Amino acid sequence: MKTKLSILFVLLSILISPVFAQEKTKKELKAERDSQKQKETEALINSKKFDFEAQKVTPQGGRMIILDYNTYFLKFDTEKTTGDLPFFGRAFNVAYGGDGGIKFEGIPENIKIEKKKKSYIVKATVKGKDDVYNLMFTIFSDGGGTLSINSNNRASISYDGEIRAPKSNETKK
Repeated sequence: MKTKLSILFVLLSILISPVFAQEKTKKELKAERDSQKQKETEALINSKKFDFEAQKVTPQGGRMIILDYNTYFLKFDTEKTTGDLPFFGRAFNVAYGGDGGIKFEGIPENIKIEKKKKSYIVKATVKGKDDVYNLMFTIFSDGGGTLSINSNNRASISYDGEIRAPKSNETKK
């Protein structure tokens, strides 16, 4: 009886050991992917050139709104920053017949990058045609982040999304 139990124990240990080995490799692969993504994110922030794609928006004092189409962006670059984002909230002084969104193009000033434990804070000021926009990014190591915008003519608003490497120059139709 003892020999049967010992044989059964040996067989079970042989069968179970590959499962533990496979589990370890899954964890190693995930850690390797996370490390790679963290390096990519850090390189984008240090280059001060990245695209932010907004996926959700939260107006001041309002509910979160999920953006259906991935057409809202902010292209951050030290030479020229361009933004095309929706706006929901209170506007104090906006031109009559305006498009209602936050659209601007300008050269960022006062760029500050601060590294936290698991995130980065990037601050900049961009002077647009009719307004001054104070941008504050909170970017996490996985590339996800939050963009908060304060301006002179509108209530503050924040966007949740992801940063990516800038797309190469596309030919315009």
